Amino acid sequence: MSALEKLITQAEQTHRLTREELITLLTDPQADTLLFAAADRVRKANVGDGVYLRGLIEFSNYCKNNCCYCGIRRDNSHAERYRLTPQEILQTARLAQTLGYKTVVLQSGEDPWFTADKMCEIIRQIKQLGLVITLSIGEKTREEYAAYRQAGAQRYLLRIETTDVNLYEKLDPGMRWHQRAKCLQDLKELGYEVGSGSLVGLPGQTAESLADDLLFFKQIPVDMAGIGPFIPHPQTPLKGESTAWHFTLSLKMMALMRLILPDINIPATTAMETLHPQGRIIALQSGANVVMPNVTDVRWRKRYALYPGKICLGEDATQCRGCIEGKINAIGRHIAHAPGFHGEYLKTHKKSAR
Repeated sequence: MSALEKLITQAEQTHRLTREELITLLTDPQADTLLFAAADRVRKANVGDGVYLRGLIEFSNYCKNNCCYCGIRRDNSHAERYRLTPQEILQTARLAQTLGYKTVVLQSGEDPWFTADKMCEIIRQIKQLGLVITLSIGEKTREEYAAYRQAGAQRYLLRIETTDVNLYEKLDPGMRWHQRAKCLQDLKELGYEVGSGSLVGLPGQTAESLADDLLFFKQIPVDMAGIGPFIPHPQTPLKGESTAWHFTLSLKMMALMRLILPDINIPATTAMETLHPQGRIIALQSGANVVMPNVTDVRWRKRYALYPGKICLGEDATQCRGCIEGKINAIGRHIAHAPGFHGEYLKTHKKSAR
């Protein structure tokens, strides 16, 4: 057995890797096949073969922030802005329920129009449909997070993007890394299932900082982690940057996440399929267990352009649902008909084994 094989076997069995070991696995191309296979085995043992579908509602592309990598950044004057009404958001959530989704993900830019009171009313109405609500609406005060939680939100996604403080504050002008980290701490203390994640391939990002990202997620610890490849948008300061190796490196980050946090939820992100025609399926075979099909009306999808080349812009919600289920079934997996809370599979599996 080679040194790489021993290291990956050790990680598969103990779910522990040092910073130096993470760097080795991130940078050695000979580790790829072994790493993806190990992550798939750990996925199967800890979260099963079911794939949790979560209906994504992109309800506003207005954003007060000016992140250098994001297509809906404040200073992008070419962005066609839109904002769904609370009634339209509720209508879209009803569609998601009709299509069999157990969870909806309400995602937007940091849009000041949606005050805490407005968001809480939207949450309460969607909660009446029996859906689990995930929010992905950026940095808020602890009081706002508490209000959303009381209204019925149970999960919150807030990507840290990078643990390299200098890189973060360079690419996110006007924002502070420690404030973002505090938001994650607040969410955890308030009882949310907390999701975070990295943007992989940012200019100036190093293998060392990616290893630090993984250790940061384990330290929190997160309940869900989304790894997205950086894809440069033509209307941002990072236009023209290369995307070479971003897909493979993102897969490696995702697989390592599965090894060190074996029972969390890991999505096969849409951006993966922008870089590879089978991106989400490959991700599902390399440790992922969640897919978030878009249920936003096709009129608005192309405007929520965080990055170029986004898939499924012309397919309505019903087509997206059928398409992804067919792909999942084709690799011998199935749709999990449960909310998919962290640890849910192992608890159920242990009970049924008694």
